[in-house]
Amino acid sequence: MINQLNTPTLDGNSIAEKRQELTAYFKNTWSTYESLFSLINNDDAYFLRPESLRHPLVFYFGHTATFYVNKLILGKYINQRINSRLEAICAVGVDEMSWDDLNSEHYDWPNVDEVRTYREQVYNLVLDLIDTMELSLPIKQDSLAWIILMGCEHERIHLETSSVIMRMLPLKWLTNTEQWQPCLHSSVAPENELIPVKSQTLSLGKKAQDNTFGWDNEYGHQSVDVDDFSAAKFLVSNHEYMGFVEAGGYQSKQFWCQEGLAWLEFTQAKMPRFWFCSAGQYYQRNLASEMLLPLDWPVEVNCLEAKAFCQWRQESTIGFTRLPTEAQWYCLREHVGGDQHQWQEVPGNINLAYYASSCPVNQHQNGDFFDVIGNTWQWTESAIDGFAGFNVHPLYDDFSTPTFDGKHNLIKGGSWMSTGNETLTSSRYAFRRHFYQHAGFRYVVSNQPNNSPVTVNKYETSKDICQQLECYFGVNALGYENYGQQIAQKVASVIAAENASTKRLLNLGCSVGRVAFELSQHFQHIDAVDFSARTIQYGVQLQTGASVRYTNTIEGDICQYNEITLADKVNNVNGKRILFSQADGCNLKDNFDHYDVILIQHALEQSYDPKRLLANAVSRLNPSGILIILSDYNHKLQTTEKSKWLSGMKVNGENLSGIDALTHQLNADFEPVSIKELTRVVTDSARNFNLSHCQLSVWRAK
Repeated sequence: MINQLNTPTLDGNSIAEKRQELTAYFKNTWSTYESLFSLINNDDAYFLRPESLRHPLVFYFGHTATFYVNKLILGKYINQRINSRLEAICAVGVDEMSWDDLNSEHYDWPNVDEVRTYREQVYNLVLDLIDTMELSLPIKQDSLAWIILMGCEHERIHLETSSVIMRMLPLKWLTNTEQWQPCLHSSVAPENELIPVKSQTLSLGKKAQDNTFGWDNEYGHQSVDVDDFSAAKFLVSNHEYMGFVEAGGYQSKQFWCQEGLAWLEFTQAKMPRFWFCSAGQYYQRNLASEMLLPLDWPVEVNCLEAKAFCQWRQESTIGFTRLPTEAQWYCLREHVGGDQHQWQEVPGNINLAYYASSCPVNQHQNGDFFDVIGNTWQWTESAIDGFAGFNVHPLYDDFSTPTFDGKHNLIKGGSWMSTGNETLTSSRYAFRRHFYQHAGFRYVVSNQPNNSPVTVNKYETSKDICQQLECYFGVNALGYENYGQQIAQKVASVIAAENASTKRLLNLGCSVGRVAFELSQHFQHIDAVDFSARTIQYGVQLQTGASVRYTNTIEGDICQYNEITLADKVNNVNGKRILFSQADGCNLKDNFDHYDVILIQHALEQSYDPKRLLANAVSRLNPSGILIILSDYNHKLQTTEKSKWLSGMKVNGENLSGIDALTHQLNADFEPVSIKELTRVVTDSARNFNLSHCQLSVWRAK
């Protein structure tokens, strides 16, 4: 195995030593990822999709490197991209949201050698930044060192997710190496038993002063009362799960929830994904090899399968059998001393310390239990949500919030492949319930009919997002027409007056989607694009027919709670015509092209490079197409450095206004058509409003 360095602490006594530590951790992260991908013996395998709900592996090979560049650009730590095309196409991963466009025709994947060259360039860039950046201790979230650590921990996440996809590739595409050898021993599976756990009150959440890197959802606080319960001594083994399979568990609908039944119908599953049957004998697929099913190893399943097993087992149990909650897992975690950077000896099959696979469930004991950490992740009953005090990191605002939807369950404890932040007690990762990771489960039994898992708070409370929802879907107290309706009406009147083609519209800066919904009755296809997944997710949520809940401030801590549905707000919606996408307007993928109308909706003043965004957008417009630009021209230094402002400054001693700047940029290729004024109301509280007079200018391509 490749020796894994401890995740760095944020504090220290020496700047020079901390710089060396960061360099070593970055190199260790990078070399481990490269080593994993070296298992692929033919570049053609990079373009296969063994998991239809994921990108091909070439995406993940490039994605972790583009992450560094995209975050460094966003944070203004660098001002030039390395490979704009690759950084666009490998920017956004897949969570099976409806904006995840997995149509292979929409992806012009780079060849593998191009990605290899790109990775080498990024590697050298980051090493140079570590050598030359300003560094003070402790490392804070607004420092470049934090972004370097974020990139390292992000790559370690994809070390795990990429290995799961490789595990689904046909073996002919992989050649195992010394560094990735699985466990080879197996024996009779131990009989599981229940161990009682006493009630207690827990305080969950990573403290702000903690001295290791953390993701946004880990911070905050929550007090939880945990009642008495009993927990399985071992993770559920292949042998124990075989009882469910042989009892016809996959064919017995009564054990499956509605979501599970839908998944069963879709997949026609008869057994866990990494099992297969040949000549009447069960086998297991590991990372790069196969073996007779090791009955004393933990079963690896998705959350729906784990929950069905619990329902089956409950028929023969006194009490209620379920997956543990997050808080119940923390009760077990007390049997493990310290965290990764404090361990003298790794106390479980984790951190790549022992094998490149799972191992017997009775090999690593933690107090009264086995495998409290490591071997496989453990599914929980708890859907992920932010703790009280949750705040997103400004350079990665869509790491957690898209998962706060009640559809992503937490996994705890880490697997054999988990390294870095994933091994820490405070780590919180969640996946959709039908996803596969290196994940298994243990069950708990209690006398309570309900485990009372943490209820996901589906009310959006982030002020900037709530203000956009209120602006585009609410009724403002000043009596002005809803802003989204204003925009849509003006656009509709323009296309009618200009007799414009209405096949394809690009709505760049679509925010929460109201304008796209209003215009869906006029256009055959709309690409609704925004830089932030946090806003897009609400357009997608409404598109699926779900409601959206959000708060707005009345006064101080007093809030009003709102719930909206699309049917209540917009008439004649044709949601199937809209494809929501998260993308950087300065660096759009090639499939965003051939538009009859482009609406740039407040994207210029929200861009780090508005001139580039404008040029990038207009290059995708058809001849004689219509360009519509909506802006308040209010560029801000925290978003756009002054040298890249489009307007609002003196040029050659003369004032350059927004419309003059647009005329200068567009004059060679566009004819001005009209200018209209719109009023936007952004509600701060019940008695305080921000009023903007925004300008909508219309241009026809020559």
